[in-house]
Amino acid sequence: MRILVLGIAMVFFLGCKEGKTEKKEETESLKKPNIVLIMADDMGFSDLGNYGSEINTPSLDRLASEGTRISRFYTNTICAPSRTSLLTGQYPHKAGMGFFNEDFGVPGYEGYLNKESLTLGEVFKTGGYATYMAGKWHVGNEKPHWPLQRGFDNFFGFLDGGASYFDTKPLLKGPPSTAFLYEGNEVYNINKEDFYLTDELTSRAIDFVKDKPEEKPFFLYMAYNSPHWPLHAKPEDIAKYKGKYDAGWDELRKLRFENIKKLGLVNEDWNIFKDKLLPPWDSLSAEEKSEWTLKMEVYAAMVDNLDQNIGKLLNYLGTSGQLDNTVVIFLSDNGAENMDVGKMPFTVKRNEGPVGTAGSMEAYTKNWAQVSNSPLRSYKSSPYEGGVATPFIIRYPGQKEKSNILKGGTHVIDIMPTLLNIAQIDYPETYNGIKVNSLAGESFLPLLQGEDWKREQPICFEWFGDRAVWLGDLKGVSVYPGNTWELYDLAADRTETNNIADSQPETIAKMDAIYNEWANANGVFAWSEEMSKKTPFRKSPH
Repeated sequence: MRILVLGIAMVFFLGCKEGKTEKKEETESLKKPNIVLIMADDMGFSDLGNYGSEINTPSLDRLASEGTRISRFYTNTICAPSRTSLLTGQYPHKAGMGFFNEDFGVPGYEGYLNKESLTLGEVFKTGGYATYMAGKWHVGNEKPHWPLQRGFDNFFGFLDGGASYFDTKPLLKGPPSTAFLYEGNEVYNINKEDFYLTDELTSRAIDFVKDKPEEKPFFLYMAYNSPHWPLHAKPEDIAKYKGKYDAGWDELRKLRFENIKKLGLVNEDWNIFKDKLLPPWDSLSAEEKSEWTLKMEVYAAMVDNLDQNIGKLLNYLGTSGQLDNTVVIFLSDNGAENMDVGKMPFTVKRNEGPVGTAGSMEAYTKNWAQVSNSPLRSYKSSPYEGGVATPFIIRYPGQKEKSNILKGGTHVIDIMPTLLNIAQIDYPETYNGIKVNSLAGESFLPLLQGEDWKREQPICFEWFGDRAVWLGDLKGVSVYPGNTWELYDLAADRTETNNIADSQPETIAKMDAIYNEWANANGVFAWSEEMSKKTPFRKSPH
């Protein structure tokens, strides 16, 4: 009898244990993934090791080896519109940010995110997530439009387009800048001798995740401002690149192109684009070469430091047991910087001290940006590929294949629907009693899962009068004020060296009709000299 009782008890115990194990496994399988969305600022197409660079980026290289790269991923041409599309899943005009954070007094150009366009913070909060942001906002300067008022539980960063990496002193002339730092809604004053902004953003982000409610998954938007101007880097990071750029930009861009070919990111028969307006390296004096190499050494140090910090964040998630249940995405907001900011006296408030130090206000300009964007045409603020194509890496739970390179043809507005698809969150039809804009993008999760996926809708673009339409592999480009459509076959000529518009008038007519329909639906105005007068910003030629 005693043996029988013990046997029954053992069966009962094992049954309970098995039931608990099954319930635990079921709970784990139902656990929502964490999301880490990382956006760099003004980083070129080929600035990462896994996209052909000589810059040391082991953390992002590892992310690429464990995840998936998309070789044709597009943003808008400049920071605020790109961040708008990332945050809202809308084209920028539809969300009120058709230009910058300046109010033109008409819908589409209000200078802040309108309430009909929900942010990732707001939508993920409806899905039960803790929501955090660190870094650059740039989509609304007035308090009602700040991160905490648009769905984020906590925020550390700055509101404007650029900030010093070493202090909070104003960078630009004109009205008081909002580029100084904030903790939540309060101004943050630096009191650290070893302060470096990229490091601090990472530390704050880790603190946010450490302090989150245990029962909630988290959404973290890491909007780094590196490697955006000013060229500020730590001496120990700059030292790693001494002499690395002595060969000059002509040789370096060719070297990157060869590296990109070996990685399988471009076709062997493409022509590398050459900007004929830029000086050949050999035409410079020894003094000029020394000045220019320092700029690229500092830029490379900034990218290196950014990678170090992404490594710190990923390592924390790994050691805390959260990385395997975390979606990690990395991209840039546009192509590499085009302007010589330090030579703009109507804008720059201070520019003293050597390049790389706190007092300097320098950028590396088109001369080195042609390397960062190699082999693509043009730079930030341009509708050509060098302005809108960025690196894109994603690693997510349950990923079947690793180290994939997919062609894509996807756009930044597609990120929100893809993340909602992964997290199984429904996008609301109303929010706080307001009927919201439906999402403009398409989930590319099927592409990531190996399906034969292609975007159903064309991609359209406008900024400062420049226009573009992507229709599969064909791309139409129209540059203001000429307003004449050019046409490129990106499958055969992604470097946009052969304009085939004259041979395909029907395609041009179709793209023009697509663009006009899109412009009407999104509140896009035909750019004019009158609109240009409303902003102090000056766009450099492509």
